[in-house]
Amino acid sequence: MKTNKLLLLAFFLFFGLIVKSQPAFVKDSLDNFIKREMARWQVPGLAIAIVKDGKIVVSKGYGVKEFGKPEPVDEYTLFQIASNSKAFTGTAVALLNDEKRLSLDEKVSKYLPYFKLYDKNSSEMATVRDVLTHRLGLQTFQGDFLNWGSTLTRKEIVEHLALTKPVHPFRYKYGYCNAGFITAGEVILAVTDTTWDDFISARFFKPLEMKHTNSFYSGMVNDANACKPHTLWNGKLVSMSLTNIDNMGASASINSNVRDMSNWLLMQLDSGRFNGKRVVPFKVLAETRKSNTIVGDPSSRLYKSKHFSTYGLGWSSYDYEGRRIWEHSGGANGFVTKTEFIPEENMGVLVYTNTDANSLYEALAKQVIEAYLAVPYRNISEIYFNGSKAGRIEEQKLLDSLELLASKKTKTELALTSYCGVYKNDFYGTIEIKNTKAGLKMYMSNHPNNIGTLRYLGNNEFLCNYNDLTCGVQVLPVKIENGEVKSITVRVNDFIDYLTYDFEKQK
Repeated sequence: MKTNKLLLLAFFLFFGLIVKSQPAFVKDSLDNFIKREMARWQVPGLAIAIVKDGKIVVSKGYGVKEFGKPEPVDEYTLFQIASNSKAFTGTAVALLNDEKRLSLDEKVSKYLPYFKLYDKNSSEMATVRDVLTHRLGLQTFQGDFLNWGSTLTRKEIVEHLALTKPVHPFRYKYGYCNAGFITAGEVILAVTDTTWDDFISARFFKPLEMKHTNSFYSGMVNDANACKPHTLWNGKLVSMSLTNIDNMGASASINSNVRDMSNWLLMQLDSGRFNGKRVVPFKVLAETRKSNTIVGDPSSRLYKSKHFSTYGLGWSSYDYEGRRIWEHSGGANGFVTKTEFIPEENMGVLVYTNTDANSLYEALAKQVIEAYLAVPYRNISEIYFNGSKAGRIEEQKLLDSLELLASKKTKTELALTSYCGVYKNDFYGTIEIKNTKAGLKMYMSNHPNNIGTLRYLGNNEFLCNYNDLTCGVQVLPVKIENGEVKSITVRVNDFIDYLTYDFEKQK
């Protein structure tokens, strides 16, 4: 009995030392800060975890899983973590490289004979490392107009790289490419005869005791403790249907919670060990953290001590206050999430939110980091919010003016039936415009659930409202020659794809 009491006393003394070592912001102010800033940004639900010195010191949820309903977010509530999936893919490939089952510097075509880029020479040179480090020559998000949430399979997305005309020369500069990571996932399948999903489950989820984590749409929609996605529409918070991104696989399809992902961070900070057992050799983790691509000059008035930003294999890295930090963000329809860790401080932080219309996920992670680095307190969330306020106001004014113009129901230059028909883009495929009782509708062949409602603005331009609210409200120009409709230019919100796509009307 006496021995048990001594052990219990020792535990509480040890735990007390851990709590005492945490900065005042984390110990005393975190709850109030999060609740206040969630209200500022209209964030319905948030989860946060902080690991320090081999322990989980914070792991909890705030708010609700769905706006207007009472079910609370807790540490096990699932979020789509989107591109935070990439570090698992980079680690998986680096592990296979270490096991001599593939080579990071071997040509992709050796493992995937069907792999081709738009340029023949680039196709012949592209290595596994290239597809993991965002240096294929594509512009950031290029191609996601087609890929994201579409009916294409993973292999079809890889095949469509041959149709994706790069904006930049091969290996010239950083251009964030989801299709590159999907390609890496298919390489894993080719060399192991195991799907990316099964591979990361067996090699990471199971040994790290990530019991609630999965990589399937069904795993999210069938879990009672999963968040609903949200966005802001005309300044109001609205819930949305979950987007099926199974086809994004190795680039974005993991669903997880902060409690499970804390184990992933603990492994990262313990040189590849978890609970004393080796999960990944440290040299594999070190390979994922090497700088392969310069992201850009990150200097800013807000983070003056930040001097570089590079990309490894699923991790970005930057310096701050004399430490090197590894991080990644994730954004899906209705979710934005953040992972950051600092090996020199033996600490890391996760922030997940169930709305895509906030910067709190980023600001809160930085706030926690600054607390641990003893940076004098400033409310980063407030700075972010106020800094973007003017832009939000102007955006709403523009939207209101477009809605007012559309409400005037200006007569189209040609009869409505003249705009109907099938339109083709060599990269995307086809769309079809139909005249319905509710007016002109645009149907997208690879996104059957995302229908655009077209209202005429004048000057051969239509205002398009998509079923998928994250695509935004867009102005789509129509080209008319000799009294005939020749083409329509289609676009979606920049955070899906910056480019526009011209669709030629088929006879």
